Amino acid sequence: MAKGLDELLDEVESKFCRPDPLSLDKVERPRGGGILSNDRHRGEAKENLRSTETFKKEDDLGSLINEIFEEPNFDKKPFKLKSKSSGNTSVRASIQDLGKSCSPVYLGGSTAPCGVGTTTSQRACDHLRCIACDFWVVSYDDYMWDKSCDYLFFRNNMPEFHKLKTKMVKKKGTRAYACQCNWRTVEELTDLQTDHQLRWVCGKH
Repeated sequence: MAKGLDELLDEVESKFCRPDPLSLDKVERPRGGGILSNDRHRGEAKENLRSTETFKKEDDLGSLINEIFEEPNFDKKPFKLKSKSSGNTSVRASIQDLGKSCSPVYLGGSTAPCGVGTTTSQRACDHLRCIACDFWVVSYDDYMWDKSCDYLFFRNNMPEFHKLKTKMVKKKGTRAYACQCNWRTVEELTDLQTDHQLRWVCGKH
């Protein structure tokens, strides 16, 4: 009977090129004899299973390679980058408009207009900062500093106007400037670079 079963299995294998390896495992074990034949079929089933897994891996690898080599659509990317660049340019331009500096920096009397000073538009800077004491420079139109002012006076009283006023004298056309370490009375438009003792710079407008 075992011999007849082996012949039947051989006939099935001859008709089907790639039998299902799992179905071979399910073949009923012969009750007597045929152990070697059954082991042989089980070994063939395992070999067919490996072959099936290999084909599956090759198919997966092939599909992955096809996805990699598919021609992507790059047409829209330059436009996105361009719009992003133009957006950054507009932001930088707006920041520059809000952060203009005087060049050169001018001091001036009360008759001199205040604003961003340039070579063509000579205006007194009203956003001065001292890089020595790290104080903003204050200015008062139509006032001048009394000759008795000294370093300790400004050191102790800046930037309180009611305290500074004790040593300010009314004078039309002048402008009194001061930080915590220096002070000046100016009547005419003056380039700040001509006064080498001052460490004042434009703090941007």
